Amino acid sequence: MTYTAAELLAEWVSASKVPEEARISAAKCVLDLMTAAIAGYETPNAGAVRRIANATWGHGSAAMWFSGERSTAAGATFVNAACACSLDLDDGHRAASGHPGAAIIPGVLSLLGSPSLDGQRALAAIAIGYEIGVRMSAARDLRNVPTVNSGLWSGQAVAAAAGWLRGLPRSQIAHAISIAGTTAPSQSATPYTRFRGNSVKEGIPWGAANGILTADLARQGFTGPIDILDSSERYDRARLLDGLGTSWLINSTYFKPYSCCRWIHAPIDALLTLLKDHDISPEAIIDIDVETFGRSLTLSNEVAPGTLEGAQYSLPFCLGVAAISGASALLPLSSESLTDQRAVEIAGRVRMTVNPEFERMFPAAVPGRVRITTASGAFERTVLAPKGEPTNPMSWEDIGLKFQAIAAGRVDAHVAAGIPRAIGALRRGDIAPLQAMLEARLFASPNDASPVERLKIAQ
Repeated sequence: MTYTAAELLAEWVSASKVPEEARISAAKCVLDLMTAAIAGYETPNAGAVRRIANATWGHGSAAMWFSGERSTAAGATFVNAACACSLDLDDGHRAASGHPGAAIIPGVLSLLGSPSLDGQRALAAIAIGYEIGVRMSAARDLRNVPTVNSGLWSGQAVAAAAGWLRGLPRSQIAHAISIAGTTAPSQSATPYTRFRGNSVKEGIPWGAANGILTADLARQGFTGPIDILDSSERYDRARLLDGLGTSWLINSTYFKPYSCCRWIHAPIDALLTLLKDHDISPEAIIDIDVETFGRSLTLSNEVAPGTLEGAQYSLPFCLGVAAISGASALLPLSSESLTDQRAVEIAGRVRMTVNPEFERMFPAAVPGRVRITTASGAFERTVLAPKGEPTNPMSWEDIGLKFQAIAAGRVDAHVAAGIPRAIGALRRGDIAPLQAMLEARLFASPNDASPVERLKIAQ
C-alpha cells in the first residue's frame, strides 16, 4: 500500500519524541512571541479582534492573553495570533519564508487546561508544529508561488500540533492537515494589491484558528482530500519527508530586532552601521541606494505610509525612521513615526534596485547592500545575514533584552520580571506560571475609569 505524504507526515507526528534541544528552542520562541504579543496588544487590529471574539467564536475557557477574558480555543487562537503578528515583530524561518510562531504558539497554548498539557508537552507540540509548517512551506517553489503569505500553511502546522497534543490517531491527524490545507485563507489579493498596508496582512490568525477547528473536525470523523500534498507540481515530496526527526527545524528559527518585514532588515542593519561608523548625520544624506532581491520590490514601499501595516512593508520609510531615530524607533514602529516628516524626507531619497546575485540567493537568504551618498563622499555596506538569522543569531540574552525593551512602559515591573521567570519554569516542565500570566488582565480596558487594577498573578 502506498501512503500519501499527509499520511506519512501524520505517522511521524503521532510517533514523535521531541529532543531537549528542540524543546529549549521552543521555549525561546515562546518568550519571543510573548514580546510580540505585548507589543501588539494595544494596536487597533488587536482591539478589533478582541471586541468581536465572543460574538464570533463564542465563550470558552481559553485565555485571550493579558485581557482577563476568555473565548473558545479557536477564538483565543485567532485573537492571540492577531495580537502577536500585528507589528511584524514575530519570529520566522528562512526555509519557509514565513512566520510559524504567531500561529503555532497561540494554537498550542489555547489548549491550556487540558489534563495532558504540561510544560514539556506544550514545548514538544510547538516544535512539532514548526517542523510540519516549515516543511509544508519549504516544499513549494518559493521563487514562483504567487505569495509566500504564512496563512496559507500555518493552519496545517497548528492542526498537526493540536492533533499530537490530543493524541489523535494517524488517520485523523492526516485528515486535519488535509482539511486545514484545503480551507486555508487564499490571500488571493496579495500578489497584486496596491494596498499592502491593510489589517489582513499574511492571514495568520485565520490559518491558526482554522488549524484548531480542523483538528476538532477530524476527531469527529470529518475528512479532507488526503492526497493534498501529492501534487508534484505544487510540492517537492523529498523536502516534505526526507530527514524527519534527524534534525529539528525549530532550532534554526530567526528572530527580529525590528518590527517590519524581514526583507527590510539587512538594509536597516547596513544603514545603521554606516551612520555609526562614519558619523553621518541624517541632514548629510543626499541619497540612499539599496540593492536587494526582487521580492522586496513587491512590497508597498510607500514613502509616506498612512498605517502601521503600510510602514511595516515599506523599505524606504523604515530606513527613514532608522536614520532619524535609530534602531529603538523600530522596536516597535509606532503610529507617531507616521507623522515624522524628517523620516518621510529621508524615505524620499531612497532608490531600490535588484541585484542579480542577491536575487539568486533568495529565499535561502535575504541580503541587502546600502550606499549612502553625502557631500563628503559615498559609503557602502553589504549585509548578507541580518541580525537574528541562525548565522547571525539573537541569543537568549538578546531575546530577553528585546522583551524588556517592549515591556518597559507597557506592563508593570512585576509582569516584566514575571514572564521571563515563567519561561524558565516552562523549560523545567511547569506551565502554571505562564498560564497565570496569560490569563491575567495586564492592560487597562476601555471602560476602566481609574488606573488598571490587575488581577493577582501567581508567583
